[in-house]
Amino acid sequence: MKTFGGADGVILKSKTVEPLECLHYSLSLPTSVVITGIDKQEVLEQAFAAVKNFRVMDEDELATLLAKTRQVAANGQYELFKTTSHFDTTAKHADWLGGDSPAIQALAPQSAG
Repeated sequence: MKTFGGADGVILKSKTVEPLECLHYSLSLPTSVVITGIDKQEVLEQAFAAVKNFRVMDEDELATLLAKTRQVAANGQYELFKTTSHFDTTAKHADWLGGDSPAIQALAPQSAG
């Protein structure tokens, strides 16, 4: 999960949510793991705080958080990993994908032109 919208914490730049809200939201989802990058002591302490006082958010808390973020989320401005190729290295190196295999070509032949 991109708890903060990628390595740059883009979602936090919206000034709509706090880091602990993001972490608690992510931990409340049915995920196997939530990874948060830790690049300084302050962020490590923040991660500890999120875990120490964590409890799964109830439906009302989730609804409140989603309502609070609805307007800034509407156009994807802060979700670069979904709306741009900024974090997609493969998009910058399409040759990595190679050509379609014969099985793919049989399933979805490309039309000429």
